[in-house]
Amino acid sequence: MQQHKLKYIFVSGGVISGIGKGTTAASIAFLLKSAGYKIAPIKFENYLNLDAGTINPIEHGDPFLCEDGTEADMDIGSYEKFLDEDMGKDNFVTMGQIYKTVIDRERRFEYKGEDVEAIPHITDEIIHRIKNVGQKKAADIVIIELGGTAGEYQNLFYYEASRILTLKNPNDVIHIHVSYVPTPRHLGEPKTKPTQLSVRTLNSMGIQPDFIITRSEKYLDQRRRDRFALFCNILPSDIISNPDLESIYEIPEVLHKQELDKRILEKLHLPVRTPDLSSWKKLLGKIANKKQKTATVAIIGKYFGTGDYQLRDSYAALFDAIDHAAWEVGVMVKTHWIDAEKVEKEGESIIGKPDGIIVPIGWGKRGSEGMITAASYARREKIPYLGLCYGMQLAVVAFARDILGFKDANTTENNKNTTYPVIDLMPQQKKFMERRTYGGTMRLGSWDALVKKDSRAFLLYQQYGGLLDKEKGLTSERHRHRYEFNNKFASDFEKKGLVISARSVTENLVEIIELPKSMHPFYFGTQGHPEYKSRPLRPHPFFVGFLEACARNDN
Repeated sequence: MQQHKLKYIFVSGGVISGIGKGTTAASIAFLLKSAGYKIAPIKFENYLNLDAGTINPIEHGDPFLCEDGTEADMDIGSYEKFLDEDMGKDNFVTMGQIYKTVIDRERRFEYKGEDVEAIPHITDEIIHRIKNVGQKKAADIVIIELGGTAGEYQNLFYYEASRILTLKNPNDVIHIHVSYVPTPRHLGEPKTKPTQLSVRTLNSMGIQPDFIITRSEKYLDQRRRDRFALFCNILPSDIISNPDLESIYEIPEVLHKQELDKRILEKLHLPVRTPDLSSWKKLLGKIANKKQKTATVAIIGKYFGTGDYQLRDSYAALFDAIDHAAWEVGVMVKTHWIDAEKVEKEGESIIGKPDGIIVPIGWGKRGSEGMITAASYARREKIPYLGLCYGMQLAVVAFARDILGFKDANTTENNKNTTYPVIDLMPQQKKFMERRTYGGTMRLGSWDALVKKDSRAFLLYQQYGGLLDKEKGLTSERHRHRYEFNNKFASDFEKKGLVISARSVTENLVEIIELPKSMHPFYFGTQGHPEYKSRPLRPHPFFVGFLEACARNDN
């Protein structure tokens, strides 16, 4: 249990959403951890959902799946990648969770007849969550990221909790404000007024930021620093520039060069220590190295579009995992985003001749036939293929139709009356669906599996890490799905060459399918989500193997 006094760092955002609070908070956490401090990050979201699992990824980006099954905001993924630590339910809080906890407590008469109000009861619960994560992690410093932007009515109670905690612990709390400094093209100079107004909003809530971190196209010049110092009541040395960079993994070094970590420790009255950035600098070297090979990867997905724009955040973890593996393999990856519905309408010709094809996570019938077409095309044309969850299931459907001759084979998610339900609901999941119980009812989080020792999957785990027990072939991947490979058809598939290379320890569920090298250079599907376990210093074996195959396929 915590013996010393916890310190707290609040990180808020200004002017626009998506400004980079998460990567900034993660970078600060990384610097302080590298200096020898134990860090506990926590993200507070504004929405009333109890988790991110039922939110359309186009609405709020790719929900990040944790080891304990928590479906969280993708900033939790940034914490995992920068800190190289697993996050979970204690690191992620929504306003819906806060309200539900307080209301449930009131219904149990735990407030002894008090009139339950937003202040202090909501703010008390917020502060409790902050202290709880610090105590559970035996942390020195809790880093609290406040969702949304300053001035939104949805997050007012988070800011009030920050003010109250600061009032009660004046030497143990600092507030960092990450804000946008735009450079309008017709003016040609950075404008500080939006951030000035954002800081004034903080001031109106009783909060004076200790640091302002400015997000802008280029480094902030001295004139802009002086303007901030004058109008935001802050020292020029506490204004930190965080410009657009080639890679987010450069951010810790950029902040360190401006002595942000040193200034933070001084303000928290903690011993100043120099962070060890040696392993991170090696990573940056790999990222910067000139790549000798280029591989094109077509991603056949269904969550790219938002209005007239394409949205990378819908598959954030996937793109990160590709980057991590690409740096390890030393290959420049060019991704082509292809809407699965377009493949349905226009056929496989729009996929072209990429060096590899990925079919990622998905739900429901829309676009599924386009994904099946892509899986068939990759198998037939000997293009390296990686199917992730839905992409594995639809590869099974494609194989059943093309090779087994099961012409109407399908997943019962898309066709309840199919003659060949090669992908189907488990009995327990059928009960959930009958009750229309969706949130948190899937096979979630880490599940152990046994891998066949003569399989491609085993060789990848053995070569690049991921086996919990080499003798048994035991491994573990994160899951987020309801539908499973139907074991009634397993022997049909195996007779025609499909290899079931891993099954779950519990319930003997199919986890990984592949084709042998004699049939295909790399055809691989996993029911799990390796993209959520990938780290910049430890890329996932499946992505490394896939990109190696793509590089070999490069013409």
